[in-house]
Amino acid sequence: MNFPMKHLISLSLLILVLLPLSSELRGEHEGKVQILLLGDSTTEGSIPRLLQPEGPHLEQVLEKLLAVEDGLPSCRVINSSQSGEYIRRLLDKGRYQKNGAKLPGIDYIFVRYGINDRARIKDFSENFPKDFHELIKVLRKDHPKALIIPTTIIPFSSEEVSKEINDLVRQVAKVENLKVFDIYPGYAKALKLGPNMLNYRRYPLEKIPKLYHEWLEPRVHGGKVVVMGNELDALFSHLPGWTGDRHPNLAGYNVIAVETAKYLIPLLKARKE
Repeated sequence: MNFPMKHLISLSLLILVLLPLSSELRGEHEGKVQILLLGDSTTEGSIPRLLQPEGPHLEQVLEKLLAVEDGLPSCRVINSSQSGEYIRRLLDKGRYQKNGAKLPGIDYIFVRYGINDRARIKDFSENFPKDFHELIKVLRKDHPKALIIPTTIIPFSSEEVSKEINDLVRQVAKVENLKVFDIYPGYAKALKLGPNMLNYRRYPLEKIPKLYHEWLEPRVHGGKVVVMGNELDALFSHLPGWTGDRHPNLAGYNVIAVETAKYLIPLLKARKE
């Protein structure tokens, strides 16, 4: 049966209207919603990966939490973070171009920086917002279908310093007309469950009495004794600074995953409506 060309065109347009949005149009890749995590060591989790390579690590736990929630699309979480990272280095050293710019079908991008930025860049209160705006511009260009989510830092520095950083994150988000994911209160609440439960221990071997050195050798990395949690606290908690490292252990990253899932689930459900 032959149809006039104008009827074929009309039929094609009707099909496009009636069909649900395709994966490409929604930014999905291989049938999965793609979630990108950009951040520093408090997102990467290098020490937990060193001590327990099998995990589960932040991106894996977040995927599991989303998978067990009824009515959500299948999700893939990509953790493209690095210890010591700050926005200027991310952009200038080529890591973003190598590990983030070409990722296909990104739907959501969580951006959590500020701790290292404050320590590394001059005129932090002026240049951090500039760098953040520049990063958002780059992300919008490379991932035009993605929702960019500026995220506050976790309680890592003092309350005063954390507030300074997080206020600047909110300032940037307001200018960019983006909503902030404020993870700080949820993590702070979890910290109250017990002192140092969410942090690993990393302590110079030279500051530990020598009689323990041979026994501790398997736990030494880069001249420091590194353990995931409190298993050595009974022996060494009296040493000054033994629990001073504020980086999350696996329990801490589970808190980050839970708080991120709580924020993301309503967005994913609204996406399907």
